[in-house]
Amino acid sequence: MPSNKAILALPVATTEYDELNESITRRQLEQSILDMEVEIRLLKDMNQSVTSRSIRRHQFLLMGAS
Repeated sequence: MPSNKAILALPVATTEYDELNESITRRQLEQSILDMEVEIRLLKDMNQSVTSRSIRRHQFLLMGAS
């Protein structure tokens, strides 16, 4: 499951405070963090399901089942 995330550059800061620019930057960072959390959760779930299948296979082999 390849990730097709685009890399967004942060806007260059102006000398004076720009509320709109700050809110856009904050939202981009929040969304990026949420995207990473979702991908990490998916990877953990995938890893756990593969591990649990492997453990079940070994349990059956130890019990003599093929």
